Amino acid sequence: MTGAARAGKGRAQRRREKKSPRQPLFGKISRKLMAFMVGLIGLLLALVWVLNVYLLEMFYNLNIQNGLTHTAEELGAVVERAGQVEGPRSDGFSDAFAEAFLNGDYFDRLAGMCVEIADGSGRSVFKLHQLASGECLLHPTVRDAGFLNVDVTLWDNVNTLNYRLHTLEYGDSHFTLEDKPGGMRQMVVCHRTSNGYSVIVSTDLERIGQAGRVIAFQLPIIAAVLLVIGTLGAYAFSRWITKPLTELSAAAREMARGNYDVRVSPRSSDEIGVLAQDFNTMAGEVARANELQRDLLANVSHDLRTPLTLIKGYAETMRDINGGDEEKRNEQLDIIIDESDRLSSLVNSVMDLSKYSSGAVKPHKVRFDLAQMCDEVGSRYENICEQSGAHLVIEADEPCMVLADPDSMQRVIHNLLANAVHHVGEDGYLALRALSREGGGVRVEVEDHGAGIPKEDLPYIFDKYYRSRADAGKVGTGLGLSITKAILVSHGFAFGVRSEVGSGSVFWFEAPPAPAQPDAKQ
Repeated sequence: MTGAARAGKGRAQRRREKKSPRQPLFGKISRKLMAFMVGLIGLLLALVWVLNVYLLEMFYNLNIQNGLTHTAEELGAVVERAGQVEGPRSDGFSDAFAEAFLNGDYFDRLAGMCVEIADGSGRSVFKLHQLASGECLLHPTVRDAGFLNVDVTLWDNVNTLNYRLHTLEYGDSHFTLEDKPGGMRQMVVCHRTSNGYSVIVSTDLERIGQAGRVIAFQLPIIAAVLLVIGTLGAYAFSRWITKPLTELSAAAREMARGNYDVRVSPRSSDEIGVLAQDFNTMAGEVARANELQRDLLANVSHDLRTPLTLIKGYAETMRDINGGDEEKRNEQLDIIIDESDRLSSLVNSVMDLSKYSSGAVKPHKVRFDLAQMCDEVGSRYENICEQSGAHLVIEADEPCMVLADPDSMQRVIHNLLANAVHHVGEDGYLALRALSREGGGVRVEVEDHGAGIPKEDLPYIFDKYYRSRADAGKVGTGLGLSITKAILVSHGFAFGVRSEVGSGSVFWFEAPPAPAQPDAKQ
C-alpha cells in the first residue's frame, strides 16, 4: 500500500471516529412526547371503539333493566303499603292502592311501559299498557272474531300465567323477549312482593346493535383523521415544549466552553421558565465564582510573592554581603522570620476555611457567658488600638448565656475586631457590644467609623476571597470574614452587616438563649 493510500485510509478512519454515535429512535424528549401522545390517542380510540361497538348494547340493556327493576320494586312497595290491590271501588281497586297510585302520579311515570300486577293465585288484578310500539310481546293482541270484531289484548295467556306463577314461587327475575330474529325486542322484569303479589314490567328495546354497526363503520375514518391531527399536534407540542430545553442545553455547552456571560430568556412562568431563571442565577453565580477565583489567584500570588521575594532577597544578602555583620544579619533574619510567619498565617487561614466550610470541624457546644468572652477578647485589643491611635469601647456588662463552641466564638470575635482595626476611621472609634435581647439571647456588634462598604459590595462581603473596591491592594487574603461566616452558619446563628459609605460599618451576629441546664450539649 502506498503512503498516499495509507494517509487517505487514516483520514477516512478519523472521520468515522469523529462521527457521533447513532442516536436511538426515542433518544430525544420530543420523540418520546410524540410517541406518548400518539399512543394515548390510539388507546383512547380503542377504548371508544370497544365501548361504542362491542359494549354499547350491553350497557344499554343493563340501563333499561335497572330502570325496570327500580319501577317494579317501587310498585311492589305501593302494593305492600296498601295491603291488597283489589277492593270494593267501582274500578275494582282498594282505596289505599288507588290513592297511593294516583298520588304517585304513576300513569305518567309508567309511560312507555306495560305493567301488570297479579295476586297469589296468578290472577291479574291490575293492567296498564303504554308501550311506545303499541304491541306487547308479553300480552299479545288478537282480532276477536265475534260480533264486535275488535282487537283484544290477551292479558291471561299461558305464557303470562307461567311468568306470574314462576315469580310467586321463585322470586325476582328478568329476561328479554323477541318476536323473531332481528325483529321487535322487549325487556321484562318480574318482582315478588312480601304480601304475595307479582309485579311484571316490560318495555321496548331499541335496535342498539344497528347503531353499533354504524359506529363501527365510522370509527376507522374518525380514527385516521384523529391520528393525523394528533400526530401533527403532538409534533408541534413536543417542539414547543423542548425548544426551551434545547436552548438551555446550548447555553450549558457555552458555559462549558468558558463563556460565563451566556443567558437564556424565560419564555413562560411554568417549571421550564423557572428552570431558565435558575440557570441564569447559576450562570451569574458561576461567573462571580470564576471572578473570585481569579481574584484569589491574584491576591494569593501577591501575598505569596512578596514574602517569598523578601525571604530570597535577604537570604542572598546575608550570604553575599552581610554574613559577617551580626547586627544586619539579625535584622534580616527577623524579616525572614516575619515573612515566614505571614506565609504560615496564609496557609493556616486557607486550611481553617476549608475545614469549617466542609463541615469537618463540628462545633462542641457548651453553655457559657458570651458577654464575658467579649470583654476578655476586647481587652487584648486595647493595647493594639492605643498603639494605632484608636479607642476601643467595650459594652458587655450584663451576662449573656449562650450554647455554642467557645473556641469558635472566640475566633469570630477576633476576626471581627481585627477587621474593624484595619478599617478604623479618623476619629479612631471602635466598639464591641454584647447586648441582651428581649426574650433571651444576645446580639454581638463590632462597630467602626471607617470608610464604610459600598452598597453593591454588601451582599458579597462574607464570601470567600472577596474584597470590596475600597480594600483593593491591601495586604490580606480576604478569608477572615469567610471563616466567620462558616462558623456562624455551622452554629445556625443569624449574622450580617450594616454599613454606609463615609460613616462606617457595624458587623453583628445573634445567638439564641442557652437552655436552663448548665453545660447542655446539643
